[in-house]
Amino acid sequence: MTNQFVLRHAKRLNGEEIDIVIENGTIAEVTGAGKGRGQQEFDASGMYVSSGWIDLHVHAFPEFDPYGDEIDEIGVKQGVTTIVDAGSCGADRIGDLVANSKKSLTRLFAFLNISRIGLRRVDELSNLEWIDQEKAVTAANSYQDSIVGLKARMSSSVVSGNDVEPLHLAREISAKTTLPLMVHIGSAPPNIEDVLPLLEKHDVVTHFLNGKANNLFDNEGAPLPVFVDAIKRGVHFDVGHGTASFSFKVAETAKQHGIHFDTISTDIYRGNRLNGPVYSMANVLSKFLYLGYSLEEVIQAVTTNAADWLQKPELGRIKVGDQANLTLFTVEDHPVTLTDSEGEKRTASKEIKAKGVVINDRIIEC
Repeated sequence: MTNQFVLRHAKRLNGEEIDIVIENGTIAEVTGAGKGRGQQEFDASGMYVSSGWIDLHVHAFPEFDPYGDEIDEIGVKQGVTTIVDAGSCGADRIGDLVANSKKSLTRLFAFLNISRIGLRRVDELSNLEWIDQEKAVTAANSYQDSIVGLKARMSSSVVSGNDVEPLHLAREISAKTTLPLMVHIGSAPPNIEDVLPLLEKHDVVTHFLNGKANNLFDNEGAPLPVFVDAIKRGVHFDVGHGTASFSFKVAETAKQHGIHFDTISTDIYRGNRLNGPVYSMANVLSKFLYLGYSLEEVIQAVTTNAADWLQKPELGRIKVGDQANLTLFTVEDHPVTLTDSEGEKRTASKEIKAKGVVINDRIIEC
C-alpha cells in the first residue's frame, strides 16, 4: 500500500508557497500551492519549509554527565532531523552511541573523541595514555558509516598540563584515517595562536564566537592573523553555542569585520536545553536573526552549509526523488529575550519556532 501525504501551502525562504507530495518516504512532487494530491493532507499555511535542519555539534550520549542527552530530545523534537555528536564517545563507547542511534528517529553522525574514554571524564586529554591511536583507527574503520571526523577539546581544563600535544596526536590519527578534525577552543593553555596553525582545510573550529580571553580577536577587536590565515586556507568555523561559548559582543565584532559563520550549531545537552542559555536550535537561530543576518543566511547555515561539510548534499535540498527530510518552522513577530553564554540579554523582535519535521514517511510535530 502506498503511504502518501501532501504538505499544503508551505513557504520557501523566498516566500513562494508550494505543496510537497511525499510517497513512501520519498519526495514525489514539488508543485504550486493547492496543486498537490495525497491520501492525507497537512496544512502548513504560515510555515516555512526547508530541508531538515542539521546540528553539527551536540552531545547525545545520555549516560555521560553533565554532557549528555537523548537523541530525539535534541533532534526531531527540536526540528532537527540530523545531529552530529561532537566527541561524546571515544573508541571505548562509540559502538554504544551508534547502537542508540538505530533506535531513534533522528539521523545521527559522530565525531570520534581522540581520547578512548570520551566524555566519561571532562579532562579526557589530561592523560596522553588515553589517546590510543590504534583503537581510534580501528573504531573509525568499524563505524565508518557514522563517524565523520575526530574531536579534540583544546582548552586548559581538558588537556591539563599537556598544552598542544593532544592536537599533534589528533593530527596523526587524522592522517591515518583521512578524517578531519573538529577542535573545541577555550581557555589557555593551549594558546589559540598555537592551535590554529595546526588545522587544515575541512577541519572545524567550534566555539569560534566565545567570549573567553583566549579567543580569535585581539584587544582592539580585530581578528588575529592566525584566524585570518585559517579562513583563507579553508578551515570551517562553527558556532557551537553551548553553556560557555557564545558571546553577543564577539559575534557583533565578527560581523563588523565581515567574518561569517560557516555553520550554526548548538552544543546542546540536557542541562543547557532545560536551563539555558541554549534551549533549542530555534533559539540559537533566533540570536543570529537578531544580529542582523538574513533568514536565508541563518537557515543555510543549518541546511546546505552543514550538508556540504558532511559531503551529503542530499541532506541540504528539497528535490524530487530524495528521501523526505524537511523542517517546518515559523518566524513570529513579538518581543523575545535572548541570552548568550556570558549572561548578557538582548531583546529581539522576531523569534524562529520549529513546528515539525518530515523524516522518511512520517510527520512529527515539535
